[in-house]
Amino acid sequence: MVLLLLPFAVNAEWLGDARPMMGTEVSVYLWSDDPEAGLAAVEAVFREADRIDHLMSTYKEDSEISKINREAADGPVRAGEELYQLIERSLEISVLTQGAFDITYESVGQHFDFRARRHPDEATVKSELENINFRYVQLDAASRTVTFQKQGVRINLGGIAKGYVVERGIDILRTKGIRNAMVTAGGDTRLLGDRRGRPWMVGIRDPRREGKVAMTLPLQNEAVSTSGDYERYFDEDGVRYHHIIQPSTGLSASGVHSATVFGPDAVTTDALSTSVFVMGVDHGLRMIAALPDYESIVIDAEGRVFYSDGLEQPEDREAK
Repeated sequence: MVLLLLPFAVNAEWLGDARPMMGTEVSVYLWSDDPEAGLAAVEAVFREADRIDHLMSTYKEDSEISKINREAADGPVRAGEELYQLIERSLEISVLTQGAFDITYESVGQHFDFRARRHPDEATVKSELENINFRYVQLDAASRTVTFQKQGVRINLGGIAKGYVVERGIDILRTKGIRNAMVTAGGDTRLLGDRRGRPWMVGIRDPRREGKVAMTLPLQNEAVSTSGDYERYFDEDGVRYHHIIQPSTGLSASGVHSATVFGPDAVTTDALSTSVFVMGVDHGLRMIAALPDYESIVIDAEGRVFYSDGLEQPEDREAK
């Protein structure tokens, strides 16, 4: 996903920055009548993103989620309220999507290294596939604990945490009196208000032409998330290995190049874009049709564009 914006330097009241964080880029841009207060608000969002990363990153041994992955198969592990609620939300979405969204994908996902171009062999996938099932994650609401029902289970909130980061960022800006802003983390964006009387122009990336945009949409006060097979991947022997794992197979999901979901809440759009990608065009858009506040655009493996029922289709693209 690409945000198509005029350069912010055109007007001094547009303030912002972009920084490498959470294995991607996090950016914050906002309008402020007080530049000093605006820059302080920008910094507050980056501090929040860093805090959440230290809480939920499986790459940090001292994170809360790493502790759960180490110990929850041996007994209940108390989770902080924030992490507990996000795991709970993830499991609810797993039920909604009939397992297409499943945070236990990490049982296989841990064996991928996209920088080193490594993927698990067939035997490893077969073995770890037995550990992918969101029902193995048991929550106790009274004690706020997490327990795994099987040894070998691991969880990863990568399919929902960035949406949480951008939603929290907008919450912080709103409390500071900011009324026009954008917070982005990878493929997840949350818009606050509009661009001072004009909509934000949000571009959906062409999944097979880097730097090119497939289409643009005018949006305001909206969350938008895109999951694509071009984010973290490598190609080998004609196969694209990417980070969106299909829980039922333990392999990188196929059939779709990108899935974009729009709605009022970035935590949900983040998880749903992953879900639609995994479910495919037909099942994914049928699920979205049952959610009145959410819409979706899917580009399949042949480059065809599909729209959920509530979206008006641009005239210049093939659509169905």
